[in-house]
Amino acid sequence: MLLWLIAAFCAFFVKGICGFANTLVFTSMLSFGTANIEITPVDLLLGYPPNLIVMLRGRKKLQWKVILPLITLILTGDAVGAFLLKNVNVGSVRVLFGAAVIAVAIEMLTREYRPKAKGSPILLALIGLLSGVMSGLFGVAALMVAYVTRMTEDSEAMKANISAVFAADNTFRLILYLFLGIITLSSLKTAALLLPAALLGLFCGIQLSGRLPEKFIKRLVFLVLLLSGIMLILKNV
Repeated sequence: MLLWLIAAFCAFFVKGICGFANTLVFTSMLSFGTANIEITPVDLLLGYPPNLIVMLRGRKKLQWKVILPLITLILTGDAVGAFLLKNVNVGSVRVLFGAAVIAVAIEMLTREYRPKAKGSPILLALIGLLSGVMSGLFGVAALMVAYVTRMTEDSEAMKANISAVFAADNTFRLILYLFLGIITLSSLKTAALLLPAALLGLFCGIQLSGRLPEKFIKRLVFLVLLLSGIMLILKNV
């Protein structure tokens, strides 16, 4: 249980700083000795309250014209992801998505040296669907983070908007997981025990992010996205 507590604190400390990647950190720290079916429902339960907290903290910066289409697309993608999970070689899909995430991360880094461009509705649709598929398969929405970062003015706005989308996705997946029996009494108990550590990590991360330069946070987001893509590939080659 000590490792689970440390993983919960570290995962949501990272989320407090950059607004996402809690699933990446939590799963990576626990996956060597624990099955995914045990980790995923606990991660989902732990992620719900922090997403609501971050969304409410930044409610003045919410951009519903960005959020609502993404929610629709990511929920559609969740269904596609569930289909792929049953019918496609998931390892191959993960490698392809990993390469896509790396490409997007590199584009984010190089964008700092180019004029800022407006978001394309076609790009929004594509990234939303791909993000939903990734979320449905692995609980990872790195591509969506990259797009919302492009559409918002600063890291605080990005964190609020991305958390609003995550909260909607969490609601859908909670209902689905309860219906399928993936969330059990054991996972509820584990999540309840870990929640204080997760919230402590979240608030420590939020406090630290307020003291970090905006450029540093953007670079951190880039590095976490890059790591996400690399890990997706390495685990499945």
